[in-house]
This record gives sequence, structure tokens and C-alpha cells, in this order.
Amino acid sequence: MMQEETENCCHKTKERSEKEYKDLIHRLNRIEGQVRGIKGMVERDVYCTDILVQVAAVNAALNSFNRVLLSNHIKNCVTQDLLEGREDTVDELVETLRKLMK
Repeated sequence: MMQEETENCCHKTKERSEKEYKDLIHRLNRIEGQVRGIKGMVERDVYCTDILVQVAAVNAALNSFNRVLLSNHIKNCVTQDLLEGREDTVDELVETLRKLMK
């Protein structure tokens, strides 16, 4: 599948390879399950520290998701944009990194 980024009204879209898509969805499904598990722990009045450990695991999974997505973005979208002379993508990347590092 071709790596393609297009303008869709006010937002860009990106066509992902099937492998990338499946990996990202698999990660998000796992995270979603972890969050549902935490909700269940709260509903069952599980001890606070046990819940906090699970929240830390979700945070780690989200950070891992971000690293994979950012890596794919740099290797595909940013590289392609630079090859096509769209240097404003670097500014966009810097702004995104600033937001991620809050």
C-alpha cells in the first residue's frame, strides 16, 4: 500500500500499510482492555496501589504506542515531505515533539 498523506478539509490523513495499521490497532485494543480492567478494579474497590500499578502499565503502553507512531511518522511522512521539498513538516514535527514532552 502506498504511503500517502492527503488534505481532508482541515486535517491531514495518512494511508497506512496493512502491517502498520494492524500493529497500531492491536496496541490500542490492548490498551483499551487495560483501561477497562482498571475501571473494573475501581468498581470492585481494589486497593489503591494495585490500581496505580495498572495505571502505570497503561501509561507505559501509551508511551510505547507513541514511540512506534512517531517513528513511523518520521520514517515515512517526514522523510517523504522533505524529499518533496516541504520543509514546513520539520516545524510541524518540532511542535509535535514539544507537545509530547510536556
